[in-house]
This record gives sequence, C-alpha cells and structure tokens, in this order.
Amino acid sequence: MMRRHLGKVVAGAAIAVTGTAVMVGVTLPREAGAAGEPGGLRAESAADGQGSLAEQGQPGRQAESRVEPGVVEERAPTGEQGTGRDALTDDELERVERLALDRGLHSSSKKADGATGPQWLSTDLAELRPSEAGAAAPPRRAEVTYYDYRDDTLVIKTVNLTTGKVEDTDTRHGEQPPASRAEAAEAASVLLKSPLSAGLKKDYQDATGKALSGADQLQTTGMIYRVDEENDGPAALRKCGEHRCMRLFTKVRNGPWIDTRHLVIDLSARTVGRIR
Repeated sequence: MMRRHLGKVVAGAAIAVTGTAVMVGVTLPREAGAAGEPGGLRAESAADGQGSLAEQGQPGRQAESRVEPGVVEERAPTGEQGTGRDALTDDELERVERLALDRGLHSSSKKADGATGPQWLSTDLAELRPSEAGAAAPPRRAEVTYYDYRDDTLVIKTVNLTTGKVEDTDTRHGEQPPASRAEAAEAASVLLKSPLSAGLKKDYQDATGKALSGADQLQTTGMIYRVDEENDGPAALRKCGEHRCMRLFTKVRNGPWIDTRHLVIDLSARTVGRIR
C-alpha cells in the first residue's frame, strides 16, 4: 500500500508535499499491471504494405504475343512454429498480428493518441473449442485484442495459425481489459496538459531540480478505472467503463514515486478528473 509521508525522508529521497500530488518512497513492481506491446508496430507496418502490384506497360511499345508459362511459387515460410499448447513463438506473434490487422480495420479505427489504426492490447494463445479437447493435433489459434478509440469498441480477432485465416471477429462495448504500456504513456501526456497536473509537476521539480515537460520523463503504469453499481464515482467520470479511463502509478525515472492515484484520465474524451 502506498502511504502519504509528510516532512520525512523516505528511502534517501526528500519528499515534497503539495496540494495535488505527494511523492512516496515505497517499492512497487517496476511494471506493475502494465502489459507489454510486442509486435504492435510490426502489424501496422504490414497492413500499410498490403495490396497487389500491377505491372504497367511503357507507351509506344507493342505488346508481345508470346505468353510466358505459369510458375508455381513456393509458399512463404511461416517461421518457427509452436506445437500443442506451447506459448506463441516470436514468428507466430509476428504472423498472427499481420494477419489480424486487415486494411479495413486499420483505416476505420483510431489509437489512443488519435493515429489511424486500432490500439493493440494483447496477443494470446486461444482456448481450444470443446470439440477439439483431447485431439491428437488440435489447431493452434491466437486471439489479438485491440481497442478502437473511434467508438470505444473492443475488437478481438481469432486467427488460425494452421490455415492462416481469420476465423472470427468479435466486437464488444463496455469491456475494459488491462491498459497497455502505450496507453499509460498517452494517459500521462493527457494529464500533463491538464491544470490538475500542477502538483505532479511541482513534486517532479522538487525531486529533480528540472521541469516536467513530457511523459517520457516519467515511468508510468496504468490501472483501468470504471464506475459501476459499487463505485458510482464523481459526475465528471460517470462515463468511465463505457469510456477507457485509467489511474496512473507515476514514478520519476530512477527516482521516487509520485502519488497521482486521485486523478483519473479519460483517454476516450481526453479529459482529467479527480476522485478525491
């Protein structure tokens, strides 16, 4: 648990107290609750490069009547493949993310920072179907999970790694999986543009002697925040759950933690509110 300490030296660092943020000298996991984002950019790059190339003739040249014989090309290598319920290999991760991110999804969706394309969240080995339980060689499938900030939609693509086909696309609203590292960084950027970040900036200045001007100066971990029957939250945050909202665990790089848990960043609306 994180506690507020007033006027004490904790873990060798002086603690600066302000009205909106307090530095705390506790030990938290380095990446507590944050999901990594391997392969997300690879998938986007692959999608950008999709499409066939058409040969164009040169003006003034007569078309040749000779027809070249057809050539059967070998299937592109699929790389290292796992078996059974083994974890997805690096080659499988790259391949499944390339297959999942089709042009339609890429062009119609939006990331947390407003860029084109869905926000990648995770890629996991899919569960077997009931009819496949106990099979000698069940197919390997993977689920790629995205969040579309255009309309707050969770998108789950199921890809069959054996056939290379997308077998299912599931879209859901109101579901909020754990935040990715990229989303936590973007939430910090939104926070720094808000007047409610004044305390965070003051504590950072006191701890480092430097001004806090960008999210890359912080280590951040995002925890999803939502309102429900047990937590109705303040009026400004009532859409959290429908919107993608998070609280941040914020740390000076190679320095102390700064308590910003009382602030909630609504990444869908790009606003900041307080819960206490």
